[in-house]
Amino acid sequence: MSARADTRDYRALFLAGAPLLDVRAPVEFTAGAFPGTVNIPLLTDDERAKVGTTYKRDGQQAAIALGHRLVGGAVKLERLARWRAFAQAHPDGYLYCFRGGLRSQTVRQWLREAGVEYPLVSGGYKAMRTFLLAEIARQGKEAKLGIVGGRTGSGKTRAVHALRHSIDLEALARHRGSSFGRLPGGQPTQIYFENALAIALLRATAHDGSRLWLEDESRLIGRCAIPLEFRPRMEEAPIALIEEPMDERVQVVLEDYVIDALPLYRQAHGEDGDALYAASLLSSLDRVEKRLGGLAHRQARELMQQALAAQQRGDVEPHRAWIRFLLERYYDPMYDWQLTQKRGAVIFRGRRHEVIDWINSRND
Repeated sequence: MSARADTRDYRALFLAGAPLLDVRAPVEFTAGAFPGTVNIPLLTDDERAKVGTTYKRDGQQAAIALGHRLVGGAVKLERLARWRAFAQAHPDGYLYCFRGGLRSQTVRQWLREAGVEYPLVSGGYKAMRTFLLAEIARQGKEAKLGIVGGRTGSGKTRAVHALRHSIDLEALARHRGSSFGRLPGGQPTQIYFENALAIALLRATAHDGSRLWLEDESRLIGRCAIPLEFRPRMEEAPIALIEEPMDERVQVVLEDYVIDALPLYRQAHGEDGDALYAASLLSSLDRVEKRLGGLAHRQARELMQQALAAQQRGDVEPHRAWIRFLLERYYDPMYDWQLTQKRGAVIFRGRRHEVIDWINSRND
C-alpha cells in the first residue's frame, strides 16, 4: 500500500466522506463520534482506566509500559488484524485518536511493522470536533435558510425529502420531533447530533448557494438540542406553509406512527416488539397529560387502548379516532399559536405537492 501524507484538511475529509478509523476507547466513542466512523480501539475502557491511573501515579513511561503489557501477544495480534483489515478495505481512509498523539502513533507504527502504511488525522478527534463547531457557528451567521412549516400530519418530513436542497434534522436526531416521536434504538448523543448536523451543513452548502430548506422544529428534537449558534437563523428564515385537510393529516399520522412504527419495534425487539410499541404510544400520551388536561387525556387514552386492542386483531382503523382527537384538541391549537410567535414571514401556502413544486422551482 503506497504511503499517503497525514492530513489537517478537515473540510476535505468530511466533504469526501473519507473512511475514518477511531482508535479511542469505546466510552470515548460512545460519548461523541462522527457519522460512519468505525471504532476499533487500541485500549478497552478498563485498560484505558488502568493506564490512566498508572500515568497519574508513576508517570508517562510507566503508563506506556503497562499499555504494551496489556496489549501484547495474542491481544495485539487480534487488534492488529482488525486495523489491518480496515486499512485494506478502505485504502483512502485515515486513523485518529483523541489528539493525534500516542495512541494513533502506536497503531500506525504497528501497522507499518505489519507492512501497511496508513495516515493519521493530525490533531485527532479534538481538532475535527473544533472544526465542526466552528462550522455550525459560521452557518449560524451565513446560511440562507427556508423553513417548511405546517400543522402536525401535514407531511413536512415527506416534503423535505422531496426537495432538491434540504436537510432532514429529524433523521440526524433519530426522532420524529413530537411527543410521540421516539424511535426504537434511541437517539444519538448531543455531541454526535452536532457533528452530524455540521457535516450535513458543510456538504449541503459546499457547492450549492441556493436556499437550504429545513423542517420547522422546536429547540429540542427529542433530547437533541439544535445548537444555540444556529437556532436564530432558523427562527428568522422565511416559511413555506403546508396546509392539508384533516383527513389527509390523520392518514399521514396513521402511516408514520402506527403502520410504519410497529414493524420497527418488531425488528428491534423481536417478540417483545408489540408490547414495547404499545407501551411507547401510551407513555407518549401520558407525557402530554398536563398540557392536554385530565379529562381529555383520559378520553384520548381510552381511544388509544381500544385502537391497540383492535390492532392486535389486524385492524388499524380505530387509531384514527385518537389521532383526530389529539390533532384537534392539542396539536393544532399549539402549532397555530407557535406560528404567531415566529419572526420568519410565511411566503407561500399550499398543499404539500404545491409547496414542493414551488420550492423546487426557485433559484434563490
